[in-house]
Amino acid sequence: MAKAKVELELDDDDFVEEDDAPEADSAPNSKASLTKRRLIDNYLEERRLQKQLTDYDFE
Repeated sequence: MAKAKVELELDDDDFVEEDDAPEADSAPNSKASLTKRRLIDNYLEERRLQKQLTDYDFE
């Protein structure tokens, strides 16, 4: 069975360092942070599932 790899492109701008985070909490910033967090969570979940697939014995 052929192995398919999915290439995900993530910009460095998608990740916010704690030092770069703004001091004041506002609705647009919190929404953007939540969106970025979901992107990161989805990426990590996909990596975890891909690892499980490679570890699974298809025979």
